[in-house]
Amino acid sequence: MTNAQIWLIVGFTAQTLFSLRFLIQWIATERAGKSVVPMAFWYFSLGGGAMLLSYAIYRVDPVFIVGQAAGLFVYSRNIYIIKFKNRPELAD
Repeated sequence: MTNAQIWLIVGFTAQTLFSLRFLIQWIATERAGKSVVPMAFWYFSLGGGAMLLSYAIYRVDPVFIVGQAAGLFVYSRNIYIIKFKNRPELAD
């Protein structure tokens, strides 16, 4: 297997992880009967986004790199807010 083939597999795996987040959100919303965004959505966003950023760097695609890097900031920030800012003991 060539280096390019391995990176193609990484790219498709990353895109699959990234896309699964919408399925996860849809299922959670249907179960709750209202729009919800479960933690798994953010973890799949972060994992898929990090892999897609790696793939974009390999491809030397500046548009893709900037887009994925910006997304990683948003996903990380949301995870931080949910885990650390929403704790009752930290409430004002």
